[in-house]
Amino acid sequence: MTESRPLLLEPALAALNAAGEETRLRLLGLLAETELTVSEAVAILGQSQPRVSRHLKLLVEAGLVERRREGAWAFFRLASADAPGEIARSVVSWLDPLDPRIAGDRARLAEVRQARADAAARYFAEHAPEWDAIRSLHVPEAQVEAAMREAVGEAPLRRLLDLGAGAGRMLELFAPQAEHAVGVDLSSAMLAVARGRLEKAGARNVQLRQGDMYALPIERNSCDLVIVHQVLHYLDDPGRALREAARALAPGGRLLVVDFAPHREETLRDEHAHRRLGFSQQEVTTLLEQAGLEILRHRDLAPSADDGAKLTVSLWLAQDPRVIADPLPKASFETA
Repeated sequence: MTESRPLLLEPALAALNAAGEETRLRLLGLLAETELTVSEAVAILGQSQPRVSRHLKLLVEAGLVERRREGAWAFFRLASADAPGEIARSVVSWLDPLDPRIAGDRARLAEVRQARADAAARYFAEHAPEWDAIRSLHVPEAQVEAAMREAVGEAPLRRLLDLGAGAGRMLELFAPQAEHAVGVDLSSAMLAVARGRLEKAGARNVQLRQGDMYALPIERNSCDLVIVHQVLHYLDDPGRALREAARALAPGGRLLVVDFAPHREETLRDEHAHRRLGFSQQEVTTLLEQAGLEILRHRDLAPSADDGAKLTVSLWLAQDPRVIADPLPKASFETA
């Protein structure tokens, strides 16, 4: 856990003063559970939008809460683990969950979360046929995910980054072993789906951000694992995306890339917006090396005759070569 810097007296007083009001205290309690939009906070608190917005603005100015823009919406959550964020979490920990107002807020928050989960379920139901059509073309998803788990290993992760988070499956799979996880996707619609899915999974250590893979809203040198799962074939410049991903790696951090091997399924280009029909081992290896990374392993997951599938899924595991005092464990990952 990264230690926070101590606060000077003035910002400490500002943080405590901001927390010392009923509505703002209730907001901190809610934001300790999940991130919220203004409209969601209004629905939970039963107060006017201008009033709730003003209180959130004061909390942001005091450093207790972070505001993040996602398209036309803004999301609010407790500040990350710096000094004001620690103050916010400490104050929330003092609240009695049986207090009638706190209990009422949590009950209404549960309704908001259920609405998110229901929206995600509807989206999955509407798009299941097209996703099932793509999945039927390659080896079973469970086999791919098992290979990814083997590559990553079981050691705890400090910070995980999922690029092109989509519906949130990779975060659902790997966030439980991370101290903090971030998912980035350009589509606000997909982020809404991921948010509902992760709410249902109880993944409270995940933050979702709308952003461009070519200009990530992520601090440099901050992640010890970055995942790029079935994303490169949509991009017009995969090398640029991998260079950007590499810049997010902390010294010794690892990048796991999963995508299709070269194939001839033109329907994926015509009907599902794939720009590239897979990547050769050497092509991605070269791109990773150009990004300054060392290749640890490559593996191909080819379909068997029993699968009835056509596409091979390839995995590449690369590492930032910079030396760290506490090196990350290298997972056992056999090359096929």
